[in-house]
Amino acid sequence: MRHTLFACFCLGLTATAALAHETWIEPRSYQIAPDQTLEADLRNGEKFSGFKLAYVPSKQVRLDIVMDGVVTPVEGRMGDIPAVAAPVAGEGLAVVVYVSTQNILRYTEAEKFVNFTTHKDFAWVQDRHRERGLPEINFREGYIRHAKALVAVGNGQGQDMEMGLETEFVALDNPYLPDFDGVMDVKLLYQGAPRTDTQVEVFDRAPDGTVSISTTRTDAAGVAMVPVLPQHTYMIDAVVMREPTPEVAQSDDIVWQSLWADLTFTVR
Repeated sequence: MRHTLFACFCLGLTATAALAHETWIEPRSYQIAPDQTLEADLRNGEKFSGFKLAYVPSKQVRLDIVMDGVVTPVEGRMGDIPAVAAPVAGEGLAVVVYVSTQNILRYTEAEKFVNFTTHKDFAWVQDRHRERGLPEINFREGYIRHAKALVAVGNGQGQDMEMGLETEFVALDNPYLPDFDGVMDVKLLYQGAPRTDTQVEVFDRAPDGTVSISTTRTDAAGVAMVPVLPQHTYMIDAVVMREPTPEVAQSDDIVWQSLWADLTFTVR
């Protein structure tokens, strides 16, 4: 009961906290033994710190563990924390995949919309908002989260792959392998195509818990190269902002739709 009530509380917070907040998958351990249960929290917050979201099937489109091409849906009970607690067979690189349902937020202050679109590097949205004759306040945005996390099971051998998300990061390197060169290459996709010259926000949590935040950009192939450090944990984030289709705009009463891509991992 406590978990269920907490889940409802967290879901209520998400709608109001989403303006500059990320949702990510945080494994309780990024490197586990082959016979160990993979446990991971869904978190929402800012600066790589936030509250835990419970397992709520009605609020997720997808929650899977993928290893060696085998997709295993995560099955839990309503209100479970951690949201992911599942055994994995064998050893290799496990990728936890999460897609939320669409959530809705209402902008009651014009400044919040300006700050958000500026921070995420799509200030063009502000011009387009005015061109469309939309109000400065009391309009609604829909947002959908697409998150992945890399977990080494045993030897951690393996490679991330495209998971068919509408937007996602694909890790081109495996940070758990002995020959990892200290630069994490990630490809950013939207509807299966590379997103070029796009801002990527990088959150770096040091072993002492301090978090530093920086930005980089994808190149002509949609790839961002992120220098990383051993024993540090990283979250990489990018956002698509788009006008909803007329059908979605009407049914959900929204004027913008944001799609969030997120990837978390640590470095051996």
